[in-house]
Parts: sequence; structure tokens; C-alpha cells
Amino acid sequence: MAIRIVIMNFFLKFTFSFYTYLSLVSAFSPLDHYLINCGSADPVATDLYRRIFKGDSVSGHLVSIRASRVFNADPSSYSSCGLYRTARAFNRPLHYAFPIKDPGTHHLVRLHFYPFNSSYFSEAQFHVLANGFLLLHNFRIVESENLPVIKEFIIPVDSEKLKVTFVPLDNSKFAVVNAIEVISAPRDLVADLAQYVDSEKNEQISGLLKNGLETVHRVNVGGFKVTPFNDSFWRTWVTDDKYLKSGDVMEKIRFGGRINYQLGGASREVGPDNVYNTARVIKSSNGTIPNTNIKWVFEVEKGYRYMIRMHFCDIVSVATGMLYFNVYVNDNLAYENLDLSYITNRLLASPFYADFVVDEDNSGVLTVSVGPSNMSLPRAADAILNGIEVLKMNNSMGSFDGEVCTEFVLRSWRRGNAGVLVPLVAVIFLLLIASVFLQRRRNWFGDSVAWSRLPVDVSEVNLKCGNQFSSGKA
Repeated sequence: MAIRIVIMNFFLKFTFSFYTYLSLVSAFSPLDHYLINCGSADPVATDLYRRIFKGDSVSGHLVSIRASRVFNADPSSYSSCGLYRTARAFNRPLHYAFPIKDPGTHHLVRLHFYPFNSSYFSEAQFHVLANGFLLLHNFRIVESENLPVIKEFIIPVDSEKLKVTFVPLDNSKFAVVNAIEVISAPRDLVADLAQYVDSEKNEQISGLLKNGLETVHRVNVGGFKVTPFNDSFWRTWVTDDKYLKSGDVMEKIRFGGRINYQLGGASREVGPDNVYNTARVIKSSNGTIPNTNIKWVFEVEKGYRYMIRMHFCDIVSVATGMLYFNVYVNDNLAYENLDLSYITNRLLASPFYADFVVDEDNSGVLTVSVGPSNMSLPRAADAILNGIEVLKMNNSMGSFDGEVCTEFVLRSWRRGNAGVLVPLVAVIFLLLIASVFLQRRRNWFGDSVAWSRLPVDVSEVNLKCGNQFSSGKA
């Protein structure tokens, strides 16, 4: 155990120092920054966040306007945000193409959906592809209180163009989208290394830069909701109340001082001030260290591997070297005696994050918890956590949504819609055969022709991708 702690300490401190250098090189300014207002020729400014989304019909990114349809919201049903007053619909596969100035990095792809007309949007069922990744499969937009629906992905882009393709389920359905964002991510947002944790092992793994990630949960622990206006990467962080399951002796902490990013392993694009200046903590009372943990529970889709990013910032200690605690993922010990002072070069209020990779165990939930360790001190803080992100990793087929790949989706659409042409082609073919038969019927006697049935059905397995994507398996 001692050896593992030393190795983990070295790994965390090396990672911290490396990303400190990256964060000091320059402030984040994305080379690729596309904001698209779908179904419109006009730009629209989001009321709260002062961002300008360009109309897709004049943006030059939509491949073909003729093969699409525009939906306009009724003025009486306008949302408070002007972004969701139009939508673009497709009855066949079409894509948006975005030139990439920063290839070889991860890019954020956000898809916005707002069903302002239920009679139209109820007909929509579709898939979404992006440079070989299957983002959404058989997707439907369901009306609910949680609108708009925003799907967020971070995928590696190695080419000089990113294509986001919308594919209707079949010729009776259509695809629809209200807005699209494509933004190059800061280089310290996705690390290649993480700690793989299960009931049998706790070990460092690499190769995460080959993977894409889908945001499932993003939580500001102990604080208020953080909107895109207060996040330099334009993200939303929700409160943690509905995820919190235990922690009777915990406290909420809010810090009014300055967050020290200059020595941090996390930039503001990794986590904003409003995440790091709030936390939930466990504190000793009456000189007794509590024998309890704070636990959060997250619902996830079964059958995938997940990366859990935990954000830490010691905003509670009055001096360095006073905070030691344990970190657990799925009730397995992920880090023992975590010492934030050591990792942050003995600087308080300095942010740090750690990535843990786990396999979903068919329960449909992941748990995160922190609690006192055997090095915790009385009359001091005994555990802290500032933020949690739960990110789904793509499987070996490059899919975030099912055991299929992009090639299978495209071939299935072509095959499913071939039924429109087959009857006409068959009639023409039969007429030609009849004509030939009538002309040569006298010569057919004595002739024999061997016929074999043409294969019209191809196994799904043969159409599926090979193992060309990393699923992050240890």
C-alpha cells in the first residue's frame, strides 16, 4: 500500500506540474469557435451569455440547404432565449462541415434541441455522427421540464475538417437540430493518464487522448448553479443536492478569497472560480474525527466505461499540511491519505483535479465519496470536495449510444430506403426479361441456366466496425 501511495503521489504531482506549465503559457482562446443558429439566416445573441450564433443558411457550413426544411416557432411559444425559435430538419443524411485550424486536439461538440412544436418534433427520430464517432443513435426529443436538451461531447479531431452528420432513422422520420457549437478545447482539458479503479486493482492507465467523452453529469459541490456566463468554456454546473445521499456531519463552505490558478493543475477552463470557491467538507468536532463519509450517487447508462473527474481546492484549512482524507469510487478506495498541500506545492486555495476510470457494474449507478483517513487530524478539516464530472467514454466501435458504428448507421439508412426504388427497378427488369424471352423462346429448348439466389440480407455483424477505437479497457 505504501508503494502505491508513493507512486500515486508522484503521478499526481507530475501531472499537476505539467499542466501548470501549460496553463501558464497563454490564456485560453479557442482557434476553432463555431456557433450555429440552425434554420435561420439571421444571427442571434443569447440573452444571458452574450454569445452570437450565426444563421446556418449563410454560414457556409451546411452542405445543402435544398434538402432540408426550416421550422419556426410560433411567437406565442418563444423561449426566453432567442436561440430556440428556429430549427433545421433533414429527411436524408446531411452534414455540417467545420474547417479545423487546430487539428490533433479535442473539440467540444454541443447539440441543442428545443421541441417548440410537439406535433413536428414527435416525428423526429435520428442518429448523429461526427468524424467516425456515433454521438446519438435512434434519438428522440422528448418534451419535459428540462428544456432545452443539450448533448455535449468532447472528441479528438485529427483531420482538417469536422463533419457533424444527421441521419434520419428511415424515410418516414426526419432529423432536427436547433443549434450547434464546435469549439477547440484547451490542451489541459483532457489528460492521457488516469487511475483505473475497481474492487481488485487500482492502477494507472494511459491512452485516454484517443477517446471521446460525453458529459453525463457536471456538479458544483456545495455551491450554486454555475451558468455558461460564469464559465470560460461556457458550461453549466448544477447543484449537488439531488445526488447527495449521505454525510450528516458535513458542512457547506464558501471561500471569498482568490483562487490561486498560477500554481494550479487546473486552469479556469478545467474548472471555474465558482466551482473551486465552494465545497462540502467534513470537520472534526470536540476533537473527535467523525467516522463517516460524504457520498454522491449518479445514474448512468449500463455497459459503458466512465471517467470520473473530481475537483479539489483546499479553501478550508488555515495552514498547509492539515488536510488528509480518502477518496472512494464505487466504494473502492481510489486514493488513500490524499494530501492536497503536497500536490499543490504547499499552496492553499490552489485547484487540482484527479481522473478515475471505472467500469459500470450493471447497477446503473456510480458512487463518489470522500471521508477521513488514518492521517486525519482532530480540530481540522477531514475531507473536502469541490466538483464532480461524470463522463461516458466511447466503446470500441466509437459509439456513445449502442453497439453499432457510423458505417453501419449509414449503410442501414441506404438499405432501408432502397425499398423506394426496388419495385420500379424490379418491374423494368421483369419487362426486359419478358422481352428477351419472347424473342428467343424458340432457342430456349435444350438450354439450361443455373441460377443462384442473390444475397439481399447482410449480417449485422459483418456491417459493424472492427475494433478501431479504444474503449479505455485496462
